[in-house]
Amino acid sequence: MPLPRDYSGQTCALARSMEIIGERWTLLIVRDAFCGVRRFGEFAAHLRLPRAVLTDRLTTLTEAGVLERKPDTGRRDVYVLTPKGIALWPAVRALTAWGDAFYGVGSGPRRVFRHATDDAPLADDDRCTGCGAPVVVGDILVTPGPGLAAAAEDDDPVTRALARPHRLLQPLLDPSRAPRSERGSHP
Repeated sequence: MPLPRDYSGQTCALARSMEIIGERWTLLIVRDAFCGVRRFGEFAAHLRLPRAVLTDRLTTLTEAGVLERKPDTGRRDVYVLTPKGIALWPAVRALTAWGDAFYGVGSGPRRVFRHATDDAPLADDDRCTGCGAPVVVGDILVTPGPGLAAAAEDDDPVTRALARPHRLLQPLLDPSRAPRSERGSHP
């Protein structure tokens, strides 16, 4: 019997938040959306989770107003973070830093966050270590860190694209260049 989605009897804000983002795979979907993953097929190929689970999580995030489903080329839709979703960045960033600190590979973080304006690394509070300015999510450049293994040719297109520097919130892949099998439409 699956666990219920809600925290009956819990009235704190954390419990309410966990009802939206606390299910398995959900934060990884949000993380990928920050990195520019936008299409159902891209999420599915990169995360390698069952399509039914992905559909459920995307539906929950869309109904909660964390993601918005927008029409794109042809009959395909894309998922983009809403302002409510973008407000999750500090939590995603903090959990990533915590994971790097306690569960990272010995050679360092997999990704380094930089200020797109001057390429200086960001402090944990998303302040630029070069100019000292607070950096908004759209001005964060994600670059491969020392702990990131080289992407193999047989890796999915998202994994290969994440091995190159890119701005958060910008589309990661050009859908016209993705193999047909990875351009599948979402139910």
